[in-house]
Amino acid sequence: MNSSYEPIITVLTKQAAQLDALLLLLKNELTALAERQVETLEQVIAEKTALLTQISATDAELATLPELAAIKTEAWFLEQRSLLEQKLANCKAQTAVNQQALEQSQLILQRFKNELLGAKGKSGLTYTSKGQPAVENKGPGIKA
Repeated sequence: MNSSYEPIITVLTKQAAQLDALLLLLKNELTALAERQVETLEQVIAEKTALLTQISATDAELATLPELAAIKTEAWFLEQRSLLEQKLANCKAQTAVNQQALEQSQLILQRFKNELLGAKGKSGLTYTSKGQPAVENKGPGIKA
């Protein structure tokens, strides 16, 4: 490696740090989901969105470096790229875990809602055209 590759090394190091930060945010997101901390979740999502924008900008910056074409086949660059791809794969795996946790949470809330609707009155329990349970309110009753 020579000193003319310093800009690329700097960008690759920056990208690795950003991916590490993203993985940490994704783990914090899972914790917030599990503990149902809405405020924390909103904050983590905002931070994650900003970080993803930074990662995209760093990737674009790397693509514009003129030295990139010359080093794409060098061993140290391939090793660094492999490391970054592994970090990205870890982020994708954590995102899949978070998505599954969110879907499970939504299913639990839907079941709870169905139980509440059923407890409100089985005689008024109907289903919408989409198959979702709903309570039909027929009014206050007949007054004679």
